[in-house]
Amino acid sequence: MAVDLPPPVAAVSAALTETEVKVTSGFRGADIVIYGAVFDPSQRPSDLVVLVSGPEQPIRLAQKNRVAGIWLNSRPVVFTGAPGFYIAASTRPLNQIASFSALRELNAGLDHLAIAAPEEQRIERRYGVRDMVVSRLGSDYLDWRRAVIRLKEKAGLYAAEADGVRFVDRGLFRAQIALPTAAPIGKYEARIILFQDGRPVSIRDRTLTVEKVGLERHLYLFAHQRPWTYGLASVAIALLAGWAASVVFRRS
Repeated sequence: MAVDLPPPVAAVSAALTETEVKVTSGFRGADIVIYGAVFDPSQRPSDLVVLVSGPEQPIRLAQKNRVAGIWLNSRPVVFTGAPGFYIAASTRPLNQIASFSALRELNAGLDHLAIAAPEEQRIERRYGVRDMVVSRLGSDYLDWRRAVIRLKEKAGLYAAEADGVRFVDRGLFRAQIALPTAAPIGKYEARIILFQDGRPVSIRDRTLTVEKVGLERHLYLFAHQRPWTYGLASVAIALLAGWAASVVFRRS
């Protein structure tokens, strides 16, 4: 009696050309190539999605309102966290690869990107400034979320590339991810997802580190670990520079 066997399981293997990016004062961005292969004995049609996300950061926004003919910023609002960098590259448009629910579960694509927000709206005080924290249940949540994505896209930090992954040979693929000069410092996660028949069948995760080196690294760590001291030192240096300039011009 013939036995129907399940089709062999497909798998994806992937690697990065670079796992560390060094940022100096002359940094002008970098191109990271993700490459690999799809292993599927049955050779079924496959799609690949590559998601690269940078370290999460709080995001502060303000909306301009016109008051008595003058444009003024409203009270700032804050998202508690969102990727500082995010790109979704794929072999074709995401909505042709998988269903809405499958993409949402994987945070695949700008429409499905997870941006952290609490259920309840609250006020936070940071450095003496009172900010409104955006609630994901608020009526204006989607408007603020769209504003975050729009601003990040404009800065070159968010993107969706429907043809960003290409098969270069039988089963071999390649994706090139451009890191702009404004790319945040920290750990990046690269997720490579193999889809077949609209379902994710294999996932590989890889890590990329973007870090400052040399004097820039020391200044970066000082500014983030001791912000108040860094701020006071910056003010002192500015005052000293102003005083020195006034002395020079007075003598001349």
